[in-house]
Amino acid sequence: MIWANLESVYFIGVGGIGMSALARYFVSQGKVVAGYDRVSTALTDQLTREGIDIHFEDRSQLIPREFRNPERTLVIYTPAVPEKHQQLNYFRRGGFRVIKRSVALGEVFNTGRGIGVAGTHGKTSISTMLAHVLHSSTLGCNAFLGGISKNNHSNLYLDPASKVIVAEADEFDRSFLTLYPEVAVVSSLDADHLHIYHTEENLRLSFEKYIGQIRDKGKLIHKSGLTPALPDHVERFTYSVDDKEAHYHVDAMEPNGLGYAFTVVAPNLVFPVIRLQVPGMLNVENALAALAVAHQMGVPPEVIALALSEYKGVERRFDVLVHRENAVYIDDYAHHPTEIKAFLNSVKALFPGKRITGIFQPHLFSRTRDFADEFARSLEMLDELILMEIYPAREEPIPGVSSEMLLEKIRMNEKVLISREQLLRVVKERNPEVLVSMGAGDINQFRGPLKEWSLRR
Repeated sequence: MIWANLESVYFIGVGGIGMSALARYFVSQGKVVAGYDRVSTALTDQLTREGIDIHFEDRSQLIPREFRNPERTLVIYTPAVPEKHQQLNYFRRGGFRVIKRSVALGEVFNTGRGIGVAGTHGKTSISTMLAHVLHSSTLGCNAFLGGISKNNHSNLYLDPASKVIVAEADEFDRSFLTLYPEVAVVSSLDADHLHIYHTEENLRLSFEKYIGQIRDKGKLIHKSGLTPALPDHVERFTYSVDDKEAHYHVDAMEPNGLGYAFTVVAPNLVFPVIRLQVPGMLNVENALAALAVAHQMGVPPEVIALALSEYKGVERRFDVLVHRENAVYIDDYAHHPTEIKAFLNSVKALFPGKRITGIFQPHLFSRTRDFADEFARSLEMLDELILMEIYPAREEPIPGVSSEMLLEKIRMNEKVLISREQLLRVVKERNPEVLVSMGAGDINQFRGPLKEWSLRR
């Protein structure tokens, strides 16, 4: 056993979406779990109800007694925690085993039949779709997700009888290099995290190193057109909405409510009709990736088609919170120009002729700097823009990089920069026909008030 003598696990940054899934996993394994986070959120409240002791002050005196034995306690931290963090340094000085979240995830993942979902976009939707499909089959799965599934209302799927483990293979901080998958998915290879990789080529090389870690006789499933280098010991399968040469591709497709109904051509067979409830062409593509993995894992086509038709989505991924004749409000995690463009294209396709007002909170000074022109072009797809200040996350400000700088680059008449305090008032004044909110920061705290206001209109 990896953690034969382990009794307790302490999380520094326990409220993060990836960290909280691991915390829930260790609770399921009978460990005592506690942790620190910077702020209280709906997720930390839920973790507390599940029996995890959480506090919000960085003082080593607040660490419970059960977590002060270095031989019996594992400490897991998120890279977002600063090096001067009091509790982090208490554990390091005390001789505890202190590891990053990615290392802990790798130690769990590599013990089972690991399916790693990588890509600069689409990881959460694909892995959540896949987890739902596998959970609906006799194969079952355990899954660590980067969002809250609307089917099981959690970011963790547990099945003690299954050896299959689904996890997002995150390129940030090269975290995915702790994973050695049986099946690997690569959904996209757009430039991102350039403060870590510096060049797009370095990012690609890191993805290819991850692909090289696929187990012997394993499988790579990737979007058609990406063409990553393939090791000799790995079998390749491609998927595409448009490319009829891809191993898995869409045949007939038509609108189905907010989603689409379509058939899929696979090697030597055609799948039953899939009636996807979740909106957006991007989700059709995500469904293809999940379908391809499940099919290669041996799940019958009819089981896959039914499960995808019953899939309800992920919170903050094309999340339609209000859909009425006089009011539409959709929230999305989009925080990269490519994601914003794909999201807005899908919104425009769903609501042709409607005026679309978008709220955007930029995420990270470095990303705003590296993609300022691309952000400007993608946001110009809106009819009206409400721009918020940059959410810094783990970063210090960068001179000359600000939301004001970004606003100047955006060529449109209807644009405004606002503070957090002004947001609700400005939205009410604009009285939008279709409202969307986008970003990976704390903009999610406005979901409830914006939904409530939209329903009252």
